[in-house]
Amino acid sequence: MTRPHVVPEDFPRESSPGLVSGRQPKLLVRETNGRYYAGITDEELWIRYDACEDLAGQLADYGLRKMSGSGLSFDAALGRVEKGLRARVASGQWDFSRDEVAWMMKRAGELLSGTVNSDRARNAGV
Repeated sequence: MTRPHVVPEDFPRESSPGLVSGRQPKLLVRETNGRYYAGITDEELWIRYDACEDLAGQLADYGLRKMSGSGLSFDAALGRVEKGLRARVASGQWDFSRDEVAWMMKRAGELLSGTVNSDRARNAGV
């Protein structure tokens, strides 16, 4: 039995932006498997979340390497991670919304903080 995909409540659920010219109001929809959708499907939401969660983990690992290798503070390492993420999104290398970037930075901070705290506890003999 497969477990259903669960997307956290704090993950952005924005619909795809669209613009259609004309005088009459229009509803922007698309057809997928014979059904019409005004936003993204549950599967598309899961795919976006999964990609963001994976990248947040990679960003936290990168931040940890910066902290241990370069001696950067937590905030400085997280700032460097955010700068790189925003640069790649701005250049078009990565396709994430502003809200997804904010979510990934929050999540990367949580993951990095958890790793740093567990390392400190392990080093203190707790």
